[in-house]
Amino acid sequence: MNIVIAGAGAMGSRFGIMLKQAGENVILVDGWQQHIDEINQNGLKANFNGKDITEFIPAYNQNDLSEVEFSADLVILFTKAMQLDNMLQSIDNMLGKDTIVLCLLNGIGHEDVIKKYVDYDNILLGNTMWTAGMEGPGKVTLFGNGSIDLQNLGEGKEDVAQKVADVLTNADLNARVSQDILTSIYRKACVNGTMNGLCTILDSNMADFGDTSSANPIVQKIVAEFLAVARAENVFLDEEAVIEQINGCFNRETIGLHHPSMYQDLVINNRLTEIDYINGAIVRKGKEYGIPTPYCEFLTHLIHSKEEIVEAK
Repeated sequence: MNIVIAGAGAMGSRFGIMLKQAGENVILVDGWQQHIDEINQNGLKANFNGKDITEFIPAYNQNDLSEVEFSADLVILFTKAMQLDNMLQSIDNMLGKDTIVLCLLNGIGHEDVIKKYVDYDNILLGNTMWTAGMEGPGKVTLFGNGSIDLQNLGEGKEDVAQKVADVLTNADLNARVSQDILTSIYRKACVNGTMNGLCTILDSNMADFGDTSSANPIVQKIVAEFLAVARAENVFLDEEAVIEQINGCFNRETIGLHHPSMYQDLVINNRLTEIDYINGAIVRKGKEYGIPTPYCEFLTHLIHSKEEIVEAK
Protein backbone atom coordinates (compact mmCIF):
# COMPACT_ATOMS: atom_id res chain seq x y z
CA MET A 1 0.00 0.00 0.00
CA ASN A 2 1.22 3.51 -0.85
CA ILE A 3 1.10 5.45 2.43
CA VAL A 4 1.75 9.13 3.09
CA ILE A 5 2.62 10.09 6.65
CA ALA A 6 1.54 13.75 6.71
CA GLY A 7 3.44 15.20 9.64
CA ALA A 8 6.67 13.35 10.41
CA GLY A 9 7.20 14.37 14.01
CA ALA A 10 7.62 11.86 16.80
CA MET A 11 4.34 10.00 16.22
CA GLY A 12 4.49 10.24 12.44
CA SER A 13 8.01 8.85 12.58
CA ARG A 14 6.85 5.93 14.72
CA PHE A 15 4.11 5.02 12.26
CA GLY A 16 6.44 5.52 9.30
CA ILE A 17 9.07 3.23 10.77
CA MET A 18 6.66 0.48 11.80
CA LEU A 19 4.76 0.51 8.49
CA LYS A 20 8.03 0.48 6.51
CA GLN A 21 9.23 -2.47 8.58
CA ALA A 22 5.98 -4.25 7.68
CA GLY A 23 6.72 -3.86 3.97
CA GLU A 24 4.48 -0.91 3.09
CA ASN A 25 5.57 1.77 0.59
CA VAL A 26 5.85 4.81 2.85
CA ILE A 27 6.85 8.43 2.36
CA LEU A 28 7.11 11.17 4.98
CA VAL A 29 5.90 14.73 4.44
CA ASP A 30 6.78 17.50 6.86
CA GLY A 31 7.71 21.16 7.04
CA TRP A 32 10.92 20.91 9.12
CA GLN A 33 13.70 21.03 6.56
CA GLN A 34 16.52 20.08 8.92
CA HIS A 35 14.58 16.98 9.97
CA ILE A 36 13.87 16.09 6.34
CA ASP A 37 17.50 16.53 5.31
CA GLU A 38 18.75 14.37 8.17
CA ILE A 39 16.32 11.57 7.30
CA ASN A 40 17.24 11.63 3.62
CA GLN A 41 20.98 11.77 4.26
CA ASN A 42 21.39 9.43 7.23
CA GLY A 43 18.07 7.64 7.66
CA LEU A 44 15.44 8.01 10.36
CA LYS A 45 17.07 6.92 13.60
CA ALA A 46 15.13 5.63 16.59
CA ASN A 47 15.70 4.21 20.01
CA PHE A 48 13.04 1.53 19.67
CA ASN A 49 12.34 0.10 23.12
CA GLY A 50 16.02 0.28 23.96
CA LYS A 51 17.34 -0.85 20.58
CA ASP A 52 18.94 1.62 18.16
CA ILE A 53 17.61 1.26 14.62
CA THR A 54 17.77 3.20 11.35
CA GLU A 55 15.12 3.16 8.63
CA PHE A 56 15.56 4.82 5.25
CA ILE A 57 12.24 6.38 4.30
CA PRO A 58 11.90 9.09 1.61
CA ALA A 59 11.08 12.44 3.23
CA TYR A 60 9.77 15.56 1.50
CA ASN A 61 9.07 19.16 2.45
CA GLN A 62 5.37 19.87 2.16
CA ASN A 63 6.18 23.10 0.33
CA ASP A 64 8.17 21.31 -2.38
CA LEU A 65 5.96 18.53 -3.70
CA SER A 66 5.15 19.79 -7.19
CA GLU A 67 7.42 17.26 -8.90
CA VAL A 68 6.82 14.37 -6.52
CA GLU A 69 4.84 11.60 -8.19
CA PHE A 70 3.14 9.50 -5.56
CA SER A 71 -0.44 8.24 -5.70
CA ALA A 72 -1.59 7.72 -2.12
CA ASP A 73 -3.77 4.78 -1.15
CA LEU A 74 -3.74 5.95 2.46
CA VAL A 75 -2.84 9.23 4.13
CA ILE A 76 -2.28 9.23 7.88
CA LEU A 77 -2.53 12.71 9.34
CA PHE A 78 -0.18 13.62 12.16
CA THR A 79 0.35 17.29 11.38
CA LYS A 80 -0.49 19.86 14.03
CA ALA A 81 -4.17 20.80 14.05
CA MET A 82 -3.55 24.42 13.08
CA GLN A 83 -1.47 23.23 10.11
CA LEU A 84 -4.00 20.71 8.80
CA ASP A 85 -5.48 22.80 5.98
CA ASN A 86 -2.06 23.80 4.64
CA MET A 87 -0.83 20.20 4.75
CA LEU A 88 -3.83 18.93 2.81
CA GLN A 89 -3.36 21.66 0.24
CA SER A 90 0.28 20.63 -0.12
CA ILE A 91 -0.45 16.94 -0.74
CA ASP A 92 -3.57 17.51 -2.84
CA ASN A 93 -1.84 16.21 -5.99
CA MET A 94 -1.31 12.85 -4.22
CA LEU A 95 -4.99 12.43 -3.39
CA GLY A 96 -7.24 10.45 -5.71
CA LYS A 97 -10.91 9.54 -5.67
CA ASP A 98 -10.13 6.34 -3.75
CA THR A 99 -7.54 7.74 -1.32
CA ILE A 100 -8.39 7.00 2.30
CA VAL A 101 -7.50 9.61 4.91
CA LEU A 102 -7.05 8.54 8.52
CA CYS A 103 -7.00 11.44 10.96
CA LEU A 104 -5.12 10.74 14.20
CA LEU A 105 -4.74 14.35 15.30
CA ASN A 106 -5.33 15.45 18.84
CA GLY A 107 -8.49 17.46 19.32
CA ILE A 108 -12.00 17.56 17.95
CA GLY A 109 -13.76 18.45 14.66
CA HIS A 110 -10.99 17.91 12.09
CA GLU A 111 -13.30 16.18 9.60
CA ASP A 112 -14.74 19.58 8.67
CA VAL A 113 -11.37 20.49 7.12
CA ILE A 114 -10.57 17.08 5.62
CA LYS A 115 -13.83 16.80 3.69
CA LYS A 116 -12.77 19.75 1.53
CA TYR A 117 -10.08 17.54 0.00
CA VAL A 118 -11.47 13.99 -0.09
CA ASP A 119 -14.91 12.46 -0.24
CA TYR A 120 -16.58 12.22 3.16
CA ASP A 121 -16.95 8.46 2.68
CA ASN A 122 -13.15 8.16 2.48
CA ILE A 123 -12.49 9.75 5.88
CA LEU A 124 -11.62 7.70 8.94
CA LEU A 125 -11.38 9.23 12.39
CA GLY A 126 -9.23 7.61 15.00
CA ASN A 127 -7.17 8.04 18.08
CA THR A 128 -4.03 6.34 19.21
CA MET A 129 -2.60 5.60 22.62
CA TRP A 130 0.93 5.10 21.25
CA THR A 131 3.61 7.49 22.50
CA ALA A 132 6.83 8.82 21.01
CA GLY A 133 9.42 11.50 21.66
CA MET A 134 11.50 13.68 19.36
CA GLU A 135 15.19 13.83 20.30
CA GLY A 136 16.27 16.05 17.42
CA PRO A 137 16.34 16.20 13.62
CA GLY A 138 16.06 12.68 12.25
CA LYS A 139 16.02 11.03 15.66
CA VAL A 140 13.13 9.79 17.81
CA THR A 141 12.53 7.73 20.92
CA LEU A 142 9.87 5.03 20.70
CA PHE A 143 8.90 3.18 23.85
CA GLY A 144 6.05 1.22 25.35
CA ASN A 145 3.01 -0.32 23.73
CA GLY A 146 -0.16 1.19 22.35
CA SER A 147 -3.24 0.78 20.19
CA ILE A 148 -5.43 2.55 17.65
CA ASP A 149 -9.21 2.88 17.46
CA LEU A 150 -10.65 4.04 14.14
CA GLN A 151 -14.03 4.35 12.47
CA ASN A 152 -15.34 5.19 9.03
CA LEU A 153 -17.48 8.31 8.73
CA GLY A 154 -19.26 7.11 5.58
CA GLU A 155 -22.21 4.80 6.13
CA GLY A 156 -21.60 1.24 5.02
CA LYS A 157 -17.85 1.77 4.75
CA GLU A 158 -16.86 -0.59 7.54
CA ASP A 159 -14.90 -2.68 5.04
CA VAL A 160 -12.67 0.30 4.29
CA ALA A 161 -12.03 0.85 7.99
CA GLN A 162 -11.24 -2.83 8.48
CA LYS A 163 -8.79 -2.85 5.57
CA VAL A 164 -6.86 0.05 7.10
CA ALA A 165 -7.00 -1.56 10.55
CA ASP A 166 -5.55 -4.76 9.09
CA VAL A 167 -2.65 -2.87 7.48
CA LEU A 168 -1.86 -1.12 10.76
CA THR A 169 -2.17 -4.28 12.82
CA ASN A 170 0.13 -6.10 10.43
CA ALA A 171 2.68 -3.44 11.40
CA ASP A 172 2.14 -4.25 15.10
CA LEU A 173 0.25 -0.98 15.64
CA ASN A 174 -2.72 -2.84 17.18
CA ALA A 175 -5.62 -1.23 15.34
CA ARG A 176 -9.28 -2.06 15.74
CA VAL A 177 -12.46 -0.77 14.15
CA SER A 178 -14.68 1.08 16.60
CA GLN A 179 -18.43 1.54 16.44
CA ASP A 180 -18.26 4.65 18.60
CA ILE A 181 -15.10 6.56 17.78
CA LEU A 182 -16.34 9.82 19.29
CA THR A 183 -16.31 8.15 22.68
CA SER A 184 -12.67 7.18 22.15
CA ILE A 185 -11.80 10.64 20.84
CA TYR A 186 -13.40 12.38 23.81
CA ARG A 187 -11.72 9.96 26.20
CA LYS A 188 -8.32 10.78 24.73
CA ALA A 189 -9.21 14.47 24.64
CA CYS A 190 -9.69 14.28 28.40
CA VAL A 191 -6.16 12.92 28.76
CA ASN A 192 -4.72 15.57 26.47
CA GLY A 193 -6.85 18.28 28.02
CA THR A 194 -5.28 17.61 31.41
CA MET A 195 -1.76 16.34 30.82
CA ASN A 196 -0.74 18.54 27.89
CA GLY A 197 -1.64 21.99 29.14
CA LEU A 198 -0.92 21.42 32.82
CA CYS A 199 2.51 19.84 32.34
CA THR A 200 3.41 22.61 29.90
CA ILE A 201 2.43 25.40 32.27
CA LEU A 202 4.04 23.69 35.25
CA ASP A 203 7.19 22.68 33.32
CA SER A 204 6.71 19.15 34.57
CA ASN A 205 6.58 15.56 33.42
CA MET A 206 3.36 13.70 34.12
CA ALA A 207 4.55 11.78 37.19
CA ASP A 208 5.84 14.88 38.97
CA PHE A 209 2.55 16.68 38.37
CA GLY A 210 0.64 13.63 39.59
CA ASP A 211 2.58 13.73 42.86
CA THR A 212 1.28 17.20 43.71
CA SER A 213 -1.58 17.65 46.17
CA SER A 214 -3.56 19.71 43.65
CA ALA A 215 -3.38 17.23 40.77
CA ASN A 216 -6.58 15.32 41.54
CA PRO A 217 -8.93 18.30 42.07
CA ILE A 218 -7.62 20.08 38.95
CA VAL A 219 -7.99 16.95 36.83
CA GLN A 220 -11.50 16.36 38.13
CA LYS A 221 -12.61 19.90 37.26
CA ILE A 222 -11.22 19.77 33.73
CA VAL A 223 -12.63 16.31 33.06
CA ALA A 224 -16.07 17.43 34.28
CA GLU A 225 -16.07 20.19 31.65
CA PHE A 226 -15.05 17.81 28.86
CA LEU A 227 -17.73 15.29 29.83
CA ALA A 228 -20.45 17.94 30.05
CA VAL A 229 -19.72 19.03 26.48
CA ALA A 230 -19.51 15.40 25.35
CA ARG A 231 -22.97 14.70 26.80
CA ALA A 232 -24.35 17.62 24.78
CA GLU A 233 -23.15 15.72 21.70
CA ASN A 234 -24.67 12.43 22.89
CA VAL A 235 -21.31 11.00 23.93
CA PHE A 236 -21.46 9.49 27.40
CA LEU A 237 -18.33 8.59 29.34
CA ASP A 238 -17.75 7.09 32.77
CA GLU A 239 -16.08 9.88 34.73
CA GLU A 240 -14.43 7.51 37.18
CA ALA A 241 -12.97 5.41 34.36
CA VAL A 242 -11.65 8.49 32.56
CA ILE A 243 -9.93 9.78 35.69
CA GLU A 244 -8.47 6.32 36.33
CA GLN A 245 -6.99 6.36 32.82
CA ILE A 246 -5.49 9.80 33.44
CA ASN A 247 -4.05 8.63 36.75
CA GLY A 248 -2.29 5.90 34.80
CA CYS A 249 -0.22 8.64 33.17
CA PHE A 250 1.40 9.33 36.55
CA ASN A 251 3.01 5.88 36.75
CA ARG A 252 6.78 6.28 36.71
CA GLU A 253 7.25 2.66 35.66
CA THR A 254 5.36 3.16 32.39
CA ILE A 255 4.88 6.64 30.85
CA GLY A 256 5.00 8.95 33.88
CA LEU A 257 8.43 10.36 33.05
CA HIS A 258 7.21 11.34 29.57
CA HIS A 259 6.65 15.00 28.68
CA PRO A 260 3.43 15.42 26.67
CA SER A 261 3.54 16.65 23.07
CA MET A 262 2.44 20.18 23.97
CA TYR A 263 5.38 20.46 26.38
CA GLN A 264 7.71 19.25 23.63
CA ASP A 265 6.26 21.80 21.21
CA LEU A 266 6.30 24.87 23.41
CA VAL A 267 8.92 24.36 26.12
CA ILE A 268 11.51 22.43 24.11
CA ASN A 269 10.94 23.53 20.51
CA ASN A 270 9.40 27.00 21.00
CA ARG A 271 6.47 26.14 18.72
CA LEU A 272 2.85 27.18 18.89
CA THR A 273 0.55 24.61 20.48
CA GLU A 274 -2.72 22.86 19.70
CA ILE A 275 -4.48 24.24 22.77
CA ASP A 276 -7.28 25.79 20.66
CA TYR A 277 -8.16 22.33 19.35
CA ILE A 278 -8.18 20.64 22.76
CA ASN A 279 -9.23 22.77 25.74
CA GLY A 280 -10.08 25.66 23.43
CA ALA A 281 -12.45 23.44 21.48
CA ILE A 282 -14.28 22.61 24.71
CA VAL A 283 -14.58 26.33 25.44
CA ARG A 284 -16.07 27.01 21.98
CA LYS A 285 -18.47 24.10 22.19
CA GLY A 286 -19.38 25.03 25.75
CA LYS A 287 -20.45 28.48 24.59
CA GLU A 288 -22.49 26.90 21.82
CA TYR A 289 -24.29 24.59 24.25
CA GLY A 290 -24.51 27.03 27.16
CA ILE A 291 -22.09 24.99 29.32
CA PRO A 292 -19.61 26.84 31.58
CA THR A 293 -15.98 25.80 31.03
CA PRO A 294 -13.92 28.08 33.31
CA TYR A 295 -11.01 25.68 33.88
CA CYS A 296 -10.54 24.95 30.18
CA GLU A 297 -10.85 28.64 29.35
CA PHE A 298 -8.28 29.63 31.98
CA LEU A 299 -5.83 26.95 30.86
CA THR A 300 -6.24 28.00 27.22
CA HIS A 301 -5.45 31.61 28.12
CA LEU A 302 -2.42 30.53 30.18
CA ILE A 303 -0.96 28.56 27.28
CA HIS A 304 -1.50 31.45 24.86
CA SER A 305 0.17 33.81 27.31
CA LYS A 306 3.16 31.49 27.55
CA GLU A 307 3.30 31.27 23.75
CA GLU A 308 3.51 35.06 23.59
CA ILE A 309 6.08 35.33 26.38
CA VAL A 310 8.49 32.92 24.67
CA GLU A 311 7.58 34.23 21.19
CA ALA A 312 6.62 30.79 19.94
CA LYS A 313 6.34 30.34 16.18
